[in-house]
Amino acid sequence: MKKILVFTSLCVVLTFSSNAQKSDTASAKKDGPPKSGPKAFAELITKKAVSQKGVFTVHFQDDKYYFEIPDSLLGREMLAVTRFAKVAGGARRYGGEEVNEQSLLFEKGPSQRIFMRVVTLISKADSTQTIAKAVKASYLDPIVASFDIKALGKDSTSTLIDVTDFFKGDNQAVSLTSGEKRSFNLSGLASDRSYIESIKSYPINMEIKTVKTYSASGPMPGSPMGGGSAIPAAVNAGAVTFELNTSIRLLPKSPMNARLFDSRVGYFADNYVQYSDDQQKVENQVFAVRYKLEPKPEDLQKYKNGELVEPIKPIVYYIDPATPKKWVPYLIAGVNDWNAAFEKAGWKNAIQGKEWPNDSTMSLEDARFSVIRYFASDIENAYGPQVHDPRSGEILESHIGWYHNVMNLVHDWYMIQAGAVDPTAQKMKFDDTLMGNLIRFVSSHEVGHTLGLRHNMGSSSKTPVEKLRDKKWVEANGHTASIMDYARFNYVAQPEDKIGQSGLFPRIGDYDKWAIKWGYTYTGLGDDADKKVNNKWIVDALSKNDRLWFGGEGYNADPRAQTEDLGDNSVLASEYGIKNLKRIIVKLPEWTKEEADRYQNLSDIYGQLVGQYNRYMGHVLKNVGGVYETFKSVEEKGDVYTATPVAIQKSAMIFLQNQLFTTPKWLLDNSILNKISNPVANDRLQSIQTSVLKSLLDKGRLYRLTTSSTRFNNATYSLHDMMEDARKGLFSELTSHQATDVFRRNLQKTYVTQLGDLINPSAAPAASAVGSFRMGPAVDVENTDVVSEAKSQLKKLAASIQANKGSINDASSVNHFDDLQDRIKHILDPK
Repeated sequence: MKKILVFTSLCVVLTFSSNAQKSDTASAKKDGPPKSGPKAFAELITKKAVSQKGVFTVHFQDDKYYFEIPDSLLGREMLAVTRFAKVAGGARRYGGEEVNEQSLLFEKGPSQRIFMRVVTLISKADSTQTIAKAVKASYLDPIVASFDIKALGKDSTSTLIDVTDFFKGDNQAVSLTSGEKRSFNLSGLASDRSYIESIKSYPINMEIKTVKTYSASGPMPGSPMGGGSAIPAAVNAGAVTFELNTSIRLLPKSPMNARLFDSRVGYFADNYVQYSDDQQKVENQVFAVRYKLEPKPEDLQKYKNGELVEPIKPIVYYIDPATPKKWVPYLIAGVNDWNAAFEKAGWKNAIQGKEWPNDSTMSLEDARFSVIRYFASDIENAYGPQVHDPRSGEILESHIGWYHNVMNLVHDWYMIQAGAVDPTAQKMKFDDTLMGNLIRFVSSHEVGHTLGLRHNMGSSSKTPVEKLRDKKWVEANGHTASIMDYARFNYVAQPEDKIGQSGLFPRIGDYDKWAIKWGYTYTGLGDDADKKVNNKWIVDALSKNDRLWFGGEGYNADPRAQTEDLGDNSVLASEYGIKNLKRIIVKLPEWTKEEADRYQNLSDIYGQLVGQYNRYMGHVLKNVGGVYETFKSVEEKGDVYTATPVAIQKSAMIFLQNQLFTTPKWLLDNSILNKISNPVANDRLQSIQTSVLKSLLDKGRLYRLTTSSTRFNNATYSLHDMMEDARKGLFSELTSHQATDVFRRNLQKTYVTQLGDLINPSAAPAASAVGSFRMGPAVDVENTDVVSEAKSQLKKLAASIQANKGSINDASSVNHFDDLQDRIKHILDPK
């Protein structure tokens, strides 16, 4: 019996040992190296996760953010727009301003990873074309991030990735650009002081708000404050913190039908190179940037019949809630004013200005909303950018930048340009109604940019100068055909014309309505068919109304396309403008007077007046050597390039001699200057005279006169005639036997120096003179008629001085002419 008991006990022991070994083996298997590859969804995303459904579902759990990317959106292009939400004080950048923009896509990579690529659209080919293989092989987009696949979605049709470290880090695609970092003098990211504030997902976009802190350096001892070195935080703490908002917006699966760009209508444009199997030359697809407006299906026939209909999705601009309340209605009015233009394209209520709603689910930085952002800044400006689909030009949203101190700018403009005719402009603080209307005009201009419109600096040249003084006409039609011109206010109007503000202010005009009609009329056609229709629109419209002309940005040599000018004759317009300046200057002490002001107002407004005078000189100067450039298609008659008429160029030279080179003593009002200007400072008038003369004798302008004479023969001002007129006018004292004043003496020395530089150029190229317009590369005149003419003019001047200086009794004038003789001798014979 004992034996049996012992045996039984042994069996129990053996059984226990065997079970223990099995348990240990199972435990070893369970606690061994983790399984590779994605986890189960429920294992990674538990019930404690906070999830948001949207374009991607975003999960937040255990201080980590996960994107759940549907397989259907892999390979789909997205636009990432990063903006400042909050900025360090003194950085001269503001919350709401764009800092970066990139096209992105997510795709599956090897080894259970998801890649993010930055997409740069350079060229394109239809995937059915054979050449598409070559295009694909020639343009590989960079992989900017790699993410391990953490899990598959519940139904295995989506992928989870952890994006926490990516957005916390300093990844250029969704953060500051390298250029921005240099401008702020930033170095490394301080990861312990950088974090994700929130990630929110919406139907077509995600909004990622991050706080990033960078090490930053202040200025070197003795160096000027500038760029990022001026940020006080960099100096005081050695670090700068920004709050950024990155909007990642899904681009349409099928891009909007493009409207191909045409240089005769002023739209911003984007482009890519189009390849196809049937080409005999590569095509550069350049398309206009514009919003997508389409009629509702039930309204399509009404639209085709010419009835006004509302678009499927109207254009809405919200006003930043930080905007002072009294200006909000004027900003909204500036938006809504564009409806008159959209009606020409067949749309009703196409554009709407609205106050920002009291809705906690909305964010000013959200990519779904266009906003006029209000900046607490002393910068005197406003600007109108837009964000568009790079594949089609479809505008997706805009954040207009509105600096608080733009009010100071429009105040000074209006006082100087309209103060002679509008009594409400004759004080330092305007009434709210006047300032509100000024804000409204600027608002309309900036909104125009966000609709895709470029500046049209030539528009004002299509208004005859005398019409600017015709009360009935100008109040009905406006002083310029486009609010996109820098035409500002009607400075030609004279007090006796009794023109009201409607004839002084810019407004949305004929060109603007035509440009919106061209860009926003719906055709439903493909690119090529649409292009033919649009070309016919342009040809027909311009043949009937030359006020629809687009003159460009003013960067060429065409004197009709200039900033801040008015009318079809800059000489006559400037003469009227000077008449008003002479009326205003004597009133400045009265208009600028405020209690306890130490003549700062007087100094500022006098400076504005001199600046306006300087603009008139520049407007007239551009006629000399001017070349008209009128874009045309083959269906239109006439040349693209023609000479500025000789009579206009010669009248411009006479104007400069009379209004500038002959000392304008009315500007030298000592009752003003003795209160605002120390005589040791460089005189503003002298600076203007010198600058304009240098530009008149700039080698680019002189060479253009020679090439124009060759091209246009006697239809243009010859180099010789211009140089003869310039010398005779500048040295008229030699024939009148009068003394030269100090301004004339300085000007005459400048003349000799400038011709000397043409003959004996210095090794280092001189800085371009203000007001000179150069086309293409730098001009080399060494072996041209320019140098020959310069030598001839100096020889004639030397002979004239020798023959006439004996009849001048003024000692300073005699010394001056002796000096000029020595200078000329050295220039012509430097040995």
